[in-house]
Amino acid sequence: MKDQDISARIDTLAREEHELFERESHGTASDADRQRLQQIGTALDQCWDLLRQRRAKRAAGQNPDEAQPRSERTIKNYIG
Repeated sequence: MKDQDISARIDTLAREEHELFERESHGTASDADRQRLQQIGTALDQCWDLLRQRRAKRAAGQNPDEAQPRSERTIKNYIG
């Protein structure tokens, strides 16, 4: 996945997250909406992590395409 693809995915997820936050703030969010918010949060963390990995590899003179997405569990342990 290229930087542009990752950035596009981040934008898409952020828009969806914003819509769900709006529902929550208006008191119309469902349990499924809240669960989706958690999933989006994890997916965003994974995307940002992958983008940082790619940038770090590029800065170190390595191939950014060798960066790999980390698992949800790894991300949660890393972020949390």
